[in-house]
Formats: sequence, structure tokens, C-alpha cells
Amino acid sequence: MSEPVAGVVLTLDELRDLARAKLRAAGLGGDHADAVAETMVSGERDGCASHGIYRLLVADRSIRAGVVVPDAVPKVSEPKAGLVRVDGGGGFAQLAFERGMPLLVAKARANGIAALALNNVVHFAALWPEVEALAEQGLVALAFTPSHAWVAPAGGTKPVFGTNPIAFGWPRPGREPFVFDFATSAVARGEIELHRREGKPIPDDWGYDAQGDSTTDAKAALDGAMRTFGGHKGSALAAMVELLAGPLIADMTSAESIAADGGRGGSPIGGELIVAIDPAGFLGDAVQAHLLRAETLFETIEGQGARLPSQRRYAARARSLAQGVTIPAALYADIMAIGV
Repeated sequence: MSEPVAGVVLTLDELRDLARAKLRAAGLGGDHADAVAETMVSGERDGCASHGIYRLLVADRSIRAGVVVPDAVPKVSEPKAGLVRVDGGGGFAQLAFERGMPLLVAKARANGIAALALNNVVHFAALWPEVEALAEQGLVALAFTPSHAWVAPAGGTKPVFGTNPIAFGWPRPGREPFVFDFATSAVARGEIELHRREGKPIPDDWGYDAQGDSTTDAKAALDGAMRTFGGHKGSALAAMVELLAGPLIADMTSAESIAADGGRGGSPIGGELIVAIDPAGFLGDAVQAHLLRAETLFETIEGQGARLPSQRRYAARARSLAQGVTIPAALYADIMAIGV
């Protein structure tokens, strides 16, 4: 481990050990700490700083605020033949997903399609690790979750939606899955938070201040409202996520989540919907031939110099596996203060 001026260089194993230790020091139970740490390491490994080890600070704040049940025991049930439900008991979503995934995979393979509802969980992370894990099992996957009401609808300036990410995973024979994950807001909230920490201005189309005016001040946008991406199109997608991962699975909307937080400043509380499809369910013995047809689409995209959404992350992953990751010095100092 070395400490250059730019920050602290850690191997991924060192980063994982640090994340687990600090989560335990913050009071998180062992199984939860392991599952949550893996998500943070994955984000940092893949060059997604706003979803990486920075989220240790976010998790610590939620634990100290009493938003998270640190020793929650997820309870798995089967409402219907093609459905799985996991009541997370108020814990972080990672362990609930881990406990529900094997049954989701089994049901998708048995029925061709299956869905998993995570209820009563706390969210702080991106969704791509989950759809990537399912795609690595040969399944096509979709995931949706609301968050806190931080985002204004198109045409408005007051928060209604969460950042409301959508993630998609597609298995690719012999190589990494095709994966995308994006917020329906103009940018992830963590990205604005990182700008605030570093004292950097944000683009004026990321958010509004509390008076409803465009702003380049990160704190003002955090105190006001974020914008959707793509105007009315992002706004419609955000509303879809609210419905799919809120009322449809008997869980909270983003407005209900932030109300339940009660000013504690914790991570979003609520649910997540994950749909898994087994291509063989539709295609039978022809599944490999049709998956190879899909490769033609990817080759056509890349052949003209365009980038597939997951390529940047996979390139960053290869670098991190070889060289480790660099944590900014100020962030490292804050992390080391957890539990002290």
C-alpha cells in the first residue's frame, strides 16, 4: 500500500478488506458487510467512483441515523410459480438480492421468465452488479428501483421522482455480458455529491436550486431538485419505475421513501423489481444460434466506432485488476475515521 500525492493506491483485495472492516466498525452484521462491501468494490473496480468506496460514507451515515437494520434477516417467499419475494427486514438490499437470486434463476429456467421483488430494503448502489450477475447465469435481466424524491418532473422544479435507475443485462457467449445501468435523472446523485465534496461546479442542466432556478452550485442542486435526462422522456421513464417498483410490489414511492426517512439523511428505503428471462424458454434448442445473431448487432455498433455501454467499465476493470485503484486522499481520510 502506498500513498502518492493523488491518493492512496490499494489492490482490490485490500479495498475489499477495508470496506468489510469499516462496515463492521459502523455496526453492520457480517453477512451484510460482506455483500455490501462487494458492491462497493465492484463500483470502484469498474471506474464508477460515485458508486464505489465513497459509498462507505453513505452507508455509515444511514447506519448511524438508524435508517438501516444492521442485522436484518431476509425472508424469502414464493407468491406464485414465477415470482419470488424477499422481505429484507429493513437491511441493505445486497443481502436480500443474494438470498433471492438462486430461486429467481431456478424459476426463470423452469418457467422461461420469473420476477423477484425485494421489499423493505435500503438502497445506495447502482443496479448493474445485479443484472450482470444474472446475465452471467445466461439470463436476460431487467431491474428497477425508486429512491428518495430528489428529481423534478419535466416541466416542474420540485422533487417528485427518485433518480430511479433502470438496468439491463444480456448474456454474450464466451465474453462479458452486455450491461447498461442509468439513472433516469440527468446524473447520479452521488456524482453531484462528489462535485460538492471537491468544490467543483456542476453543469447548469443538472439541477435547480430551492427557488426553482438553474444552478451550477452542487449544494444548491442537492438542496433543490435534480433534473431528468432527456426532458419528458426521462420523466416518463422515472414515472414507470415509480409504478413498477412501488405500488406494483407493495412498496414505497420515492416521495413516501423520503417522508419515511424523516430528515435523517439516510439512503432510500423501499423496493426493487428484477425480471429474469431465460432465452431458451423462447428459443429452445436454437438458443445459441439466436444469441450469435445478437452478436451481429454488437459488431455493427462497434464496427463504426461506437462504444457499447459496458465497455468503459470492463476496460476500467482490467486496469484495476492489474494496477489496483487510487482513492483520493481526502476521501480515504474520511473512510478511515469511520468507527473511530
